[in-house]
Amino acid sequence: MLKLARYDKNPIISPRSGVWWESGAVFNPAVINDNGKIHMLYRALGGDRISRFGYAYSTDGYNFKGFSDVPVFESDPFDSYERLGCEDPRITRIGDTYYIVYCSASVHPATFPRSQFSTSFAPWRVRVSMISTKDFSTYHRQGVVIHSVDSKDAALFPEMIDGQYVILHRIWIAYSQDLENWYDHRILLKTRKNSWDSGKIGAGSPPIKTEHGWLLFYHGTDHQNIYRLGIILLDLDDPTKVLYRSEEPVLEPEKPYEKEGLVPNVVFTCGVVEKDDKFFVYYGAADRCIGVATIERERLFYEIAKRMHGEMVHG
Repeated sequence: MLKLARYDKNPIISPRSGVWWESGAVFNPAVINDNGKIHMLYRALGGDRISRFGYAYSTDGYNFKGFSDVPVFESDPFDSYERLGCEDPRITRIGDTYYIVYCSASVHPATFPRSQFSTSFAPWRVRVSMISTKDFSTYHRQGVVIHSVDSKDAALFPEMIDGQYVILHRIWIAYSQDLENWYDHRILLKTRKNSWDSGKIGAGSPPIKTEHGWLLFYHGTDHQNIYRLGIILLDLDDPTKVLYRSEEPVLEPEKPYEKEGLVPNVVFTCGVVEKDDKFFVYYGAADRCIGVATIERERLFYEIAKRMHGEMVHG
C-alpha cells in the first residue's frame, strides 16, 4: 500500500506554554529546503485565537530550533481583509525570493457567489494573500492577491509555465503575469462520491517538479469531516491535466495527537520537502501540534507507476 511512515518521535513541535501567541496551538507549517537547511513557517494560536506565523529551522528534517518569543509575521488588525489573522502559509522559491501565500481571515464581504469556491459560512471570510522574503528575517507584504473570492489553500508553482505564473487555490487553478492579478480560474479537481475525499478538498504542499510530473499532496474530507492526505500528479507542460490521483489516502488520523486536539481527526499539510531521497511531509495534527511523515522517493513513484498500469517509467 502507498502510505507515509510517521516519525516515531512525533509530534516534532508542540505549543509552548508561556508564549502568549502560540500557547494554544502550532500547526499547518510551510517548509522549504534551502541547500540542506529546512526553513519552516508555522501557524500558531494563543489565547486571543488570532493566527500568527512563527519561524524555525532544521538541518536533519526532524529537530527544529531557532524559535522566537515573538511572531515573525502577523496580520494587520486595521486591514479589513485580514484583521482576524493569517493562516496556513505555503512557501515557494522563485529565483532568489521566497513567496509565501497564505489565508487572510476577516469578515470582509465576498462578491462572488460563495458556492463557487468556498464551503465556509458567513460572516467568516478567507482571502488568498501573499508576502515575500529573501532571508526569513524581513518580510514584504503584498496583501490580498485574489480579490472578491472567498478562497484558501493557495499554493504557488515554483516556476512559470508557458510564460505565466500558476497558482492553486482550493483546488482551482489560475494564472498571472505579475503575481498580483490572477485570471482564468477553473476547477482542477473535484470531490469524489463515496470516497475519503467526498466532502471537500484543498491543495496541500506547493507542487514539486519531478521528471514524472508536478507532485502535489492534497487534503480531503469525508462525510464525518475527517481530514486525510492524498497525492495527485499533474502534467509538466499543462498542469490542468491530472495524470494520477490516489484512490486511497496516504496518511489519515490514527495517533492520539492526530485524533484529539482543537479540531479532532485532522492531518493537514502545507509543506513537503525532498531530502535524502525522501519526501518529508510536514503536517498539522488535530490543529494543535506538528508531525512529519516520510516516504522514499523511489518507492513513491514505483507505487504510482504500478497504479498507472505501466504508463510511467519507474522512478
